[in-house]
Amino acid sequence: MTPADQDNSVPAEGSSGYLPVPPPPPQATRLQRAALIIGLLIGFWLTLQLFGSVLAPFVAAGVLAYALDPAIRSLHRLGLSRGLAAGLMIIAVLLGVLLFALLLYPLVIVQVSLLVTRIPHYATLVQDWSKHMLSHLQEQFGPEVVNDKIRDLVAGQAGSMLSILLSTFTGLIGSGFAIFNLLSLAVVTPVAGFYLLRDWPRIVRMIDSWLPYRYRDVIRAQAREVDRVLSAWVRGQALCCLFLALYYATTLTIAGLDLGLIVGLMAGVLSFIPYVGTITGGVTAIGLAMATYTHWSGVLMIVGILIVGQTLEGYVIYPRFLGDRVELPAVWVIFALFAGGAAFGFVGVMLAVPVAATIGVLARFWLRRYLASPLYLDPPAT
Repeated sequence: MTPADQDNSVPAEGSSGYLPVPPPPPQATRLQRAALIIGLLIGFWLTLQLFGSVLAPFVAAGVLAYALDPAIRSLHRLGLSRGLAAGLMIIAVLLGVLLFALLLYPLVIVQVSLLVTRIPHYATLVQDWSKHMLSHLQEQFGPEVVNDKIRDLVAGQAGSMLSILLSTFTGLIGSGFAIFNLLSLAVVTPVAGFYLLRDWPRIVRMIDSWLPYRYRDVIRAQAREVDRVLSAWVRGQALCCLFLALYYATTLTIAGLDLGLIVGLMAGVLSFIPYVGTITGGVTAIGLAMATYTHWSGVLMIVGILIVGQTLEGYVIYPRFLGDRVELPAVWVIFALFAGGAAFGFVGVMLAVPVAATIGVLARFWLRRYLASPLYLDPPAT
């Protein structure tokens, strides 16, 4: 037996011979690890590119399952099977959506019909207002800066913009693809959501079993951090949108504002995009108030409602339901939503916040690694 054989062998029990020691498992190289990460990212991107048009109900089902999983766990601890709890929860969500639609559908239809019939009136008001403003500017700065042609052109175009926006909106709503997407969301999402809710622990365990041994603890720690940030944002933002939509829709309708219900719901729902819901709802409400009321007292009342809503949002609702638990800067959320929508449409919008939360957690992790590494701690050369 050679010395090399002796180095790779151990004495066998009950005998004087030797058994070979198995060689150590091969180590993955940096190139292999980088290739795996790049391959996963490319696969994710290709999936969104190729199947983005049909992924919307499945992504919505994933979001629904993620949001409802804590409630399912609570029901499971009470003794219900996970399948029964998932079925009851999906039925409760469907009944809630149906009840909400039945209560609001007649009011929304009435206000949409009102909007369609009043578009010419609003267009005339916009034309008169723009013409008056340009005439005032012409008096202030002279005809060299604002001449009659510019004034007539702007006044005419300002009035026609509302008709263009209305026709675009109705075209999008009435298009066959939009109807197909709506039907697929209404039919496929509850079914896929039920199966995801029922099998959620098994899916998580399966994905956990795929994690590489060497980085398993690190990946689990970062996944828990992503879950903490994302769950706080999703559930907190949903409650904030609900309270704001109820407040604005109720107060603007009671105040007698034309389309107050639609404007209030729009301001509340869009508030999940920082500042967008506030600006859109505020500008629309004030514009409609100026067209609805004949005295400035009505406009000031609408402004007061908006100010109270902003005060509640900034000092009561957001600190109560979000607070410091969400480490997602507003600018980062806005960029992620618009970038996801521009790149992958509606699916990109739904995936924007989870991806933004993941990138934020990983960036903070690598920043901590960098601050503790010799790359940062090496003293300056003497």
